Amino acid sequence: MNHIPTFDDIRDTHDRISVYINKTPILTSDPINELAGCHIFFKCENLQKIGAFKARGGMNAVLSLSKEDQQKGITTHSSGNHAQAIALAAKAVGTKAYIVMPSNAPEIKKNGVKYLGGEIIECEPTLEARETTVQKVIDQKGATFIHPFNNYDVIAGQATAAIELIEQAGDLNVIIAPVGGGGLLSGTALATHYLLPHAEVIAGEPEGAADAILSFKSGKIEKAPYIKTIADGLLTNLGDKTLEIIRTYVKDIITVSEEEIIAAMRLIWEQLKIVIEPSSAVPFAALLKEKERFAGKRVGIILTGGNVDLGKLPF
Repeated sequence: MNHIPTFDDIRDTHDRISVYINKTPILTSDPINELAGCHIFFKCENLQKIGAFKARGGMNAVLSLSKEDQQKGITTHSSGNHAQAIALAAKAVGTKAYIVMPSNAPEIKKNGVKYLGGEIIECEPTLEARETTVQKVIDQKGATFIHPFNNYDVIAGQATAAIELIEQAGDLNVIIAPVGGGGLLSGTALATHYLLPHAEVIAGEPEGAADAILSFKSGKIEKAPYIKTIADGLLTNLGDKTLEIIRTYVKDIITVSEEEIIAAMRLIWEQLKIVIEPSSAVPFAALLKEKERFAGKRVGIILTGGNVDLGKLPF
């Protein structure tokens, strides 16, 4: 796809990937609603295939390739969840996945890639190292590259989570998603614009990886002033495709501290009785930080994944 996904594109995407993904449930909690002062509907993508929403975008991007391109093998770079998504999709179409992962990627995510038959090529934990290593794979293997977020087929796939959320929860005033590279946020913003044009889309972002808020304000891709966050899934900068969509359809970005992320993560573990990774807690932390603006509203939150290293819990 070489254009911003339309509503029909997203519907077609949902039809294409539906046999390969889980339609994840919505959870609610009276204690959380009382604490937050609003009605929250949690879309549990931690219960998705591979434990993360990324299964949607990765699967759509691979299924959208020609048979010829599929059979050349697929490559990408990712710290974990997109890596597993591409490994899953490559397995589904019977081809090889060559996954470039930073050396500090969580072991649970590396293990997930290996389990799905993906071949891991490790690199230094920098974007430059990721990109140069992927280029070597393309040159050597002839594999087809699928970008983790700056790809309209990926964005259309991620949008299906919000389509389901809106269908399951009904009318919502606000939908909140985390932002890293912006694939999920872009897809969420598009789906909401098409189905609930009156609703606001807001992003949560860690203070320790706060590039999106700067890009959102300036209109060009910015780098975070510093990188230090437990939310390892949100360390990437926006891309030109995601930035354009986000600046058009997203209302605001709220940054949250490490302490706020950990407190929100703990609350979800305790009250919803589910495992989520730190990145998933960021939008809930954003809501709790600015409770007044959400008072009495119906709010959808996408819990993006559950691939947390249980040996390194922050509580």
